[in-house]
Amino acid sequence: MAGMTMSQKILAAHAGLSEVKPGQLIEADLDLVLGNDITSPVAIKEMEKFKSKGVFNKDKIALVPDHFVPNKDIKSAENCKCVREFAKRNSITNYFEVGQMGIEHALLPEKGLTVPGDLIIGADSHTCTYGALGAFSTGVGSTDMAAGMATGKAWFKVPSAIKFNLTGKLNEYVSGKDVILHIIGMIGVDGALYKSMEFTGEGVKELSMDDRFTIANMAIEAGGKNGIFPVDEKAIEYLKEHAPGKEYKIFEADPDAEYDEEYTIDLSMLKSTVAFPHLPENTHTFDDIDEIKIDQVVIGSCTNGRIDDIRMAAKILKGRKVADGIRCIIIPATQAIYMQAMEEGLLKIFIEAGAVVSTPTCGPCLGGYMGILASGERCVSTTNRNFVGRMGATDSEIYLASPAVAAASAITGKLSQPSELV
Repeated sequence: MAGMTMSQKILAAHAGLSEVKPGQLIEADLDLVLGNDITSPVAIKEMEKFKSKGVFNKDKIALVPDHFVPNKDIKSAENCKCVREFAKRNSITNYFEVGQMGIEHALLPEKGLTVPGDLIIGADSHTCTYGALGAFSTGVGSTDMAAGMATGKAWFKVPSAIKFNLTGKLNEYVSGKDVILHIIGMIGVDGALYKSMEFTGEGVKELSMDDRFTIANMAIEAGGKNGIFPVDEKAIEYLKEHAPGKEYKIFEADPDAEYDEEYTIDLSMLKSTVAFPHLPENTHTFDDIDEIKIDQVVIGSCTNGRIDDIRMAAKILKGRKVADGIRCIIIPATQAIYMQAMEEGLLKIFIEAGAVVSTPTCGPCLGGYMGILASGERCVSTTNRNFVGRMGATDSEIYLASPAVAAASAITGKLSQPSELV
């Protein structure tokens, strides 16, 4: 039999099997089950249906109210109340209330809850983020979350894989967001359908952890089951800081592992990339972008609300002003990132530039609140999806971009790259 990929090895280990092959159905033990304020109430009601006596392990469930938190209306308040009471009833260790919470996919790695070799499911499609740390993590429906909370197990169909060999080093103002938008533009939104996106090569070491989180986060936008990176010195340094003393296991792909496709990407050749409405695959570089006037900029989300992203936005906005008539909304992804941005003086830069800074929340990304678009409005956003009506009115437009492009666009009032400001 051929060798196994990183993802296949993690699945085999958690299923108690010596080997697995693509297409095989397995039942595997879970290290973490995640839910938020939208998906958890559905899962909790499902658990009540099958008369579960409680959760399988109070330490291996994370409940993060973040989508409509602080609550925007009565319905969101009721959802959060449901989650809060369930957490209290079951003594859930990792429940994060307002004041401790952040956007789930930035918060859990920061808290040391996701480590290499883990098998993680979450009732949120961007659960694939934790592959940046060499974990197999994937989004599931609320019913699967319910079964996972009750039994500590889940069924998987073992995915085949695509290998992305990264070489070179990114240029200034080009980041992980540009890498993943380039890939999605290249293979399409269904290019990795139910496959593992496995990143490897010398270029990996040139990517920061925040870059890797961004790339793994948007694997789902290419249809991927998961995205995963090898565990190198940078990942181990991150773990020393965020998960000191926590045990983990590093899995490496076999030399003879089989991949459905292999791509080589020279990071030094990549340019600032923007996904035009209404699909993440509709990508353009500034070589072929005409003037596009905008109304709003959003810098944040589980994709790009980390400290590297906030610093990049501040670097570009420092000493400059947001253009007249432009709304620029900055959303640090967690309380710790918010605090760090405050201590580094970044929040002062934003406010002096005429931007507004929000408490950590998913907010406008899913059309929740804190920046909904009116009819005909255009937004440059560091979020992950630009479907019709995603951020508001069905005839509004979302342009997905890096924090550097978003910040530059806020200053000029049109879709722009940082080099235009020099």
